[in-house]
Amino acid sequence: MAVAVVQSTKIGNSFRFGLIHAPGFGQDHLLTPRGSAEIEVVHQTNQNWQRLGSVEDLKRRDLQQLDVGHTLIALSYRNGEFGAVSGRCNHAGGPLGQGSLSDDYIVCPWHNWMFHRLTGKAQPGIQAAVPRYALRIQDGDLYVDITAATQRIHAPHAKHPLSRDIVRDPGPLRVAGISTTVMNVEFPRYSTSEDLLQVSLGYAGSLGIETRLIRLNDLRFRACEGYYSKSAHACTWPCTITQMDSADQLDAVYEALVFWADIVLIATPIRWGGPSSLYFKMAERLNCVQNQITIHDRVLIRNKVAAFIVIGGQDNVQAVAGQMLMFFGELGFSFPQFPFIAHSRGWSAEDMENNVAEVRASTELRRGAHGLVDRCVELAGRLVAADAAPAQIARGGRKAHDLDS
Repeated sequence: MAVAVVQSTKIGNSFRFGLIHAPGFGQDHLLTPRGSAEIEVVHQTNQNWQRLGSVEDLKRRDLQQLDVGHTLIALSYRNGEFGAVSGRCNHAGGPLGQGSLSDDYIVCPWHNWMFHRLTGKAQPGIQAAVPRYALRIQDGDLYVDITAATQRIHAPHAKHPLSRDIVRDPGPLRVAGISTTVMNVEFPRYSTSEDLLQVSLGYAGSLGIETRLIRLNDLRFRACEGYYSKSAHACTWPCTITQMDSADQLDAVYEALVFWADIVLIATPIRWGGPSSLYFKMAERLNCVQNQITIHDRVLIRNKVAAFIVIGGQDNVQAVAGQMLMFFGELGFSFPQFPFIAHSRGWSAEDMENNVAEVRASTELRRGAHGLVDRCVELAGRLVAADAAPAQIARGGRKAHDLDS
């Protein structure tokens, strides 16, 4: 293997490097980053130079992702200078070469992490870097040494609490109630669905079961930002937003569903034939839970029961409950016999005040809420005792799984 002999010349506060001679390469020009006195030149004997293409052709794109001998390279060209760094982002493996340039930084297309296109270093103050690769021009063609010139460096950070192992803490059964009703926080109103949810939680408490009420209306959390639309692998657990934004409060829902609760009761009004807008806002952010099955064959929801309370002034109970059953079933929840209670005055009844009065006065709906809790408790007790829920499932016929060709 030919060994390149390199000399350095200091110009101002920077170094320029030039190739004196490399046997077998003819007229060469070694390209190394400008303005980086910190870069150490290492005489390597394990170089592996690979042709990328003609310089003129490669100049036409400011950033591109190249697969060179199974090594992913993010090749950039700006201000008359090529740069080559790893095409795999430190965060979730995003394709850096498919991103964009912001000044001399490559912006990852998945989660917007940034690395210098010439040095591979993250932005100042972040102790992280992706590998850098040496480049050379020979006879009008550009070559890359796919033996990395620098190492990948991951910034030190504490492990996110939601990334811990899924282990149920000892103790009695636990019920989390999630109210999805939207209202004015300063002037709250009576909610029929939340009323029956609180009836359910109160009854569960009388059975010695721990309870927790989560009002989505009280949480400040961002809407799903569609990382899954970029790539299934861009939708991470914990949720990308939760990892990047410590002020986002949906972690309370993740904590309850994945770790704390054995039973989850979700209450929703009917809004134009569907669940509430807050329900859908939460459901879209729960895609990261289901997506772990898709990309890692990892089931996060284990030995857990879900049931529903659907109350509306207008009809469409079956469709609302059907959507919720399908979605929470896909997350991994089990359901008791008769897994929801519901009430509606029907399509022709626009008298919401009468709907409120009926729910407030109904002994039967309260008995129904108690019965729903009883059915959930019976099933959850058996599931927790058996502790037989799989951490993986057979994927044939499941979402996003290719059949045998």
